[in-house]
Amino acid sequence: MTRNGILAGGNFIIDHVKLIDAWPQQDMLATILSETSSNGGGPFNVLKDLSAMQVGYPLSAAGLVGEDANGAWIIEDCLRAGIDIRQLHRTCRAPTSYTDAMTVSGTGRRTFFHQRGANALLSAEHFEFGRSSAKLFHLGYLLLLDEMDRLDAEGSTTAAKVLKEAKQAGLVTSVDVVSTAHPQFRQIVEASLPYTDHLVLNEIEAGQVCGVDLRPAGQIDLEASVSAARMLLERGVQREVVIHFVEGAVCVNRKGSVVTQGSLRLPEGYVVGATGAGDAFAAGYLHGVHEDWPTAEGLMLAVAAAAQCLSDATPSRGLRPVQEALALLNQLGCRPLC
Repeated sequence: MTRNGILAGGNFIIDHVKLIDAWPQQDMLATILSETSSNGGGPFNVLKDLSAMQVGYPLSAAGLVGEDANGAWIIEDCLRAGIDIRQLHRTCRAPTSYTDAMTVSGTGRRTFFHQRGANALLSAEHFEFGRSSAKLFHLGYLLLLDEMDRLDAEGSTTAAKVLKEAKQAGLVTSVDVVSTAHPQFRQIVEASLPYTDHLVLNEIEAGQVCGVDLRPAGQIDLEASVSAARMLLERGVQREVVIHFVEGAVCVNRKGSVVTQGSLRLPEGYVVGATGAGDAFAAGYLHGVHEDWPTAEGLMLAVAAAAQCLSDATPSRGLRPVQEALALLNQLGCRPLC
C-alpha cells in the first residue's frame, strides 16, 4: 500500500475564545472585548491548520464527540475543511468537550477552563488503523485523555497500545502533550515513547518528563533543551524529538544530529492571541515529515505557521497556504538562537 495523508486522533474540542482587557485578581472583574468559537484540541487544530495550508493530501480525524449541538458543529466544521470523519465517533454518554480560552489583549497570554467531556471516554476501540491509508498518525494530547492516559499494572497506557497498533499497521507516529500538573505526568508520557517516531512538545512539558528546568531565570537554556531531547530519545522515541518555545525550537534525532531554528521577528502589535500556536507549529513540522523534507526546512515552516497563528485570536484562522507562510518567514526574518 502506498500511504498518503495524515490521520490525527485525540482531543476534539470547541474553543470559546474570549479576548479580555486584563487578567483579574480573585473576586474582581475583567471586560470581555470580543469572543468567538472555533476548533480546539491538538488533532482538530492540526487538521484545520493543514487544511488552511492547502497541503493537498488527505486529512482524517479520529476521536469522540457528544450527541449534541457542539458535536454536530465539530463534524460540520471538519466536513467544510475537507477532513474525513469516518473515525470521528459520537456518544450519548458525555457532552462534547469544550474550553473557555481567556486571552489577554496586548500580551496574547491565555488561560484555559476545560470541560473534558467525551474526550475522557476515547479509547482503543475508536481507532481502526486497518481502514486508514494515511502515512502519519498524530496523537494528542497526552495528559488530557482520561482513558487513553490510564496506567495499567505493567506501567503501560491505552495511548501506548494505540500507538503500537498504528506502527504495526505501517503508519509513522507522532505525539503531542498538554501542559498540566499531573502526579503521573512522567510515567504517562514515557509509556508511549517506544511507539513514538516524532515527539513534539514545549519546554515546560519536556522539563516535566525529564525533571529539569529548561527556562531558568526566565531564559530558555538551549544546551539543556538539547540534553532533554537526547534524554527523551534514550527513553524510547524512535526518530526525532522537537522541543519548541517562544524563542524558536530545537530538534534532535536518533543519529545525534541537532537542528535549531529561531522564531520570526514579529513587529509590534502583530500578536493578537497565542491560542493554538503550538499546534500550528506541529502542523508545519508534520507537513515537513509527511513530505520527507530535511528537518531544517520543516522547522522553518513550523515557526512560520506558529507566527501566522499568532495573528488571530483563534487557533487556525490566521493560517495560510504553505508558500505564504514561507514568504512571511523571508519577509520578517528569524531571531538567532544563542
